[in-house]
Amino acid sequence: MDQRFVTAEDVFRWMDETCVQAIQPGLDRMEWALDRLGHPERRMKWIHIAGTNGKGSTAAMIAKVLEQAGYPVGMFTSPYLMHWSERIRFDGENIPEESFVRWANELKPVVEEMIRSGVGQPSPFEFWTLLAICYFAKEALPWFIVWETGLGGRWDATNVVYPLVSVITNVGHDHIHLLGDSLSQIAEEKAGIIKPGVPVVCGCEDETAVRVIAEKAEAGRSSLYLIGRDYEAETIESTSSHQRIRFRNMYRSLEEIIIPLVGQHQAKNAATAMMTLEVLRQFYATVLEDEDVLAGFSKVQWPGRLEKVADDPPIWLDGAHNPEGAEALAAFLSGQVTYRRLHLLLSVMEDKEVERVLQPLVPLAEQIVVTQASHPRAMKAERLAGLVRSLTSAEVETAETPEEGLNRLRQRASADDLILVTGSLFLVSDIRKQVVSGENQG
Repeated sequence: MDQRFVTAEDVFRWMDETCVQAIQPGLDRMEWALDRLGHPERRMKWIHIAGTNGKGSTAAMIAKVLEQAGYPVGMFTSPYLMHWSERIRFDGENIPEESFVRWANELKPVVEEMIRSGVGQPSPFEFWTLLAICYFAKEALPWFIVWETGLGGRWDATNVVYPLVSVITNVGHDHIHLLGDSLSQIAEEKAGIIKPGVPVVCGCEDETAVRVIAEKAEAGRSSLYLIGRDYEAETIESTSSHQRIRFRNMYRSLEEIIIPLVGQHQAKNAATAMMTLEVLRQFYATVLEDEDVLAGFSKVQWPGRLEKVADDPPIWLDGAHNPEGAEALAAFLSGQVTYRRLHLLLSVMEDKEVERVLQPLVPLAEQIVVTQASHPRAMKAERLAGLVRSLTSAEVETAETPEEGLNRLRQRASADDLILVTGSLFLVSDIRKQVVSGENQG
């Protein structure tokens, strides 16, 4: 009963047996556990980020600039692409397995007591969140923690912290079966991270969503910084490897920020990251020299989001899995990259708005291979292929595995074509492991 974990695999097995796999609204379990732990979260400085798309990229930019300026930085994001330890990072390094196991052992009796006392079983994400808090507050001790929500905001397990600044990157159609099917309902959930008196940076441009967020900020007397009104980014140059942007807000302007992330949406994410850093500078005496800001942005990496992983033929990966993500990707394909023919490798999760994800992308492709990512929620390839065929007269076929699908497209594509892997971060993860590991071994 009191057996201690030795490896991460031991922890994952125990989580499978102990945690509830269903989404459970409410923060009761988190608050109960944190109370038992002596509220370690109250000792740390949090930058809380919610949003339908762009959370991870924005988090990565904020973290990189703060690290470049000499601050120790923790970062909590999900899901992971290559290895489970990516979810909890300190100064750019993944949590060591030894630390993960140590804090899992600390939490195990707390979770067991929570279940015995009738408070309930935690979800896996709640356990991850508690473990991240313990690791940051009791071992790594970062100056700042960039803290990304898992789903929504109001009832998300991360919403137990009182942050320095709350960030909402945007509001779009995703997880509508859980968050609501209108943008105002989804915005209401995201706005749940807004705390009284805490500044809010909002990269959302939809009027309905902005209205909801503004009302919540006003009710709590929180300063609200809105993209397009209080800050903006203008793209000066955009290539298939980087973009140069000009940033302006009410305090200052930076004439040339270079980011190695492509797509117009990443310019907006960079603007939101920059405004968040500006709030830290103005309100919390954070020292950020211009050269550190520029160097931080120029070094940022966020794999699997409009990432080019191979040449001849070029292979691009993008984790677009909701309508807004697909539209941003289609805009990039139509205006910021050149190719002769587009080949698509697709897999989409069943609980997504599948047709609205496909509509912007499928008409651009000459050849489409549909597969099933290695995830239980992935739509069966034959069913997805049927939906794809209803949107195009292009050649559509299925592949049993993502690897087989990519190999097929690689054989057919010429050097001036483009292979795009998209529809799900789980598919991107499968393919990235194949391509990047293959190159490392080769």
